[in-house]
Amino acid sequence: MRITEININLRDEEKLKAFVNITFDDVFVVRGLKVIEGGQGLFVCMPSRKLQDGTYKDIAHPIDNGFRNEIESLVLKVYRKLVGENQTGMHRVVDFSFEA
Repeated sequence: MRITEININLRDEEKLKAFVNITFDDVFVVRGLKVIEGGQGLFVCMPSRKLQDGTYKDIAHPIDNGFRNEIESLVLKVYRKLVGENQTGMHRVVDFSFEA
């Protein structure tokens, strides 16, 4: 599977930096990923829901670490590019050939 589109909604919040939707092979979309600023830098959270006990459970997530790293790397590359250009709001990205 390859990522064919990233829709990213940049946020100006302390920890939440963006909401992200990813399209795979132009036929399958996963909505609700987040770019978070943590204690050790930026990372990507998979879509999740809050359980009654206050914990969160992933709705969808890669079961292969290599694929997870590929998703996180590309999402953060797009995020950093847009932030570096002082962009705000929602952006649709389909060309990933730029330098991070």
